[in-house]
Parts: sequence; C-alpha cells; structure tokens
Amino acid sequence: MRALAVLIAVLLSGSVFLSGCASLPAATDPGSASDRVPPGTADSATARTRLGALTVAEPGSLDGYVRDCDEGAACVFGQPWSDVDGDGCDQRSQVLARDLANVVRKEGRCGVKEGTLHDPYTGDTVTSVSKIQIDHVVPLAEMWRSGAAGWTREQRTAAANDLRNLVAVQGRINQSKGDKTPDEWMPPNAGYGCAYARIYVGVKAEYALTVTAVERAALERTLAPCQ
Repeated sequence: MRALAVLIAVLLSGSVFLSGCASLPAATDPGSASDRVPPGTADSATARTRLGALTVAEPGSLDGYVRDCDEGAACVFGQPWSDVDGDGCDQRSQVLARDLANVVRKEGRCGVKEGTLHDPYTGDTVTSVSKIQIDHVVPLAEMWRSGAAGWTREQRTAAANDLRNLVAVQGRINQSKGDKTPDEWMPPNAGYGCAYARIYVGVKAEYALTVTAVERAALERTLAPCQ
C-alpha cells in the first residue's frame, strides 16, 4: 500500500487539485497546439538528461496483458478513466476540459459535451467531442512491456490515469498510433515532435520504465534540436 500511495502522490503532483466539477481548468492556451503539454512535463534539456539515464533493455513479453474490463476479463490497468484523485470527475473529462477550447459541460455533471480541439498530433481542428479520444502518450501495452507487468493492479490503475501521460487528440490518429513506440510512430504534425518526446520521456522516467536501443535513438534524434 505504501508503493500505491507514492504512485498516487506522484500522479497528483503533475495535476491541479479540483474541488468539484465547476473548478475544472481549461488549457492555459488551447489554441497553441504545437507546444501544448500536460502540466508537470519537463523542458527539453531536462528530457534529454532523463532520457540518457533510462535503462536500455529488450521489451518484455505481452503475456498477461489484457486491457479489456468486461466481465471475466483481466483488466490489468483497471477500469478506464477512474476518478483516481477523488475530485468527483473522471480523468477523461478532466483532460477534455484541459485540452479543449470553448468547453461546455453536461448539465450538473463534469462531462464535456461540446468544445473545440486544436489537435496537436495533426494540426487539425475538431469540433465534435465524439471524434476525440484520449491518447496515452506512452501506450499501456508499452508500459506493460517495459516494467508495469511487475506492478500491482492498483499501481497500474494509478499510472493509466496519470494526467501527465494523457492528451486529447482526434480519434482516427489515436487509432493509427495504437501501441507504437517513437521508433515506430511519431505525430504527423512534425511541429509537435519536441513536445511529444518530452511527454514520453518524462513518463518513462517517472515510472522507471525501460527503453529499447532503437526507441531511445528515435527520442534522441527528436529531442536533439529542441530548445
């Protein structure tokens, strides 16, 4: 339980404490998609340093990884979008409220029914909330392969809902990415490469996850010119 408490404290350190749905924050500048990152994301210089300190290892097996939470399924990262910080609002709604402009919430609820997304991955503007998904920048399957397989389910649930690893994007681009790592996939909007790499490295470092040699090389190339 002590390990779980530490993980939850880490999770909350990068987010804003909320006292209810009405206090959900919007992004500081939702229109600046090219450099928008979750609060708590390290700058480029720090990301380069942290990347160099990550352990290089071959990816572990996906044996036992089951994201599905239907009856009888393993559900190894817990129910999606749990309210892990106990503020009465699930993490998906928090990310939508943070990343979208012109947010309109459901009456009496924290859920977002309207808003405009300036998608950082593509540079497109999306006005239908139904076409927006929340991406785990470090995919959950990749977390499993690089260390999370050895965690408790409670620790994995906390990590899966860490706001620093969550970004609102177009559903189609999220589906295109799937579980790919940076050596296999980067946002088609090249202007977001630095921000994406900073988020990715920060999450890997925070949770002491490993990287493969090709994964680290791809991140090094991306971060090299970043200011």
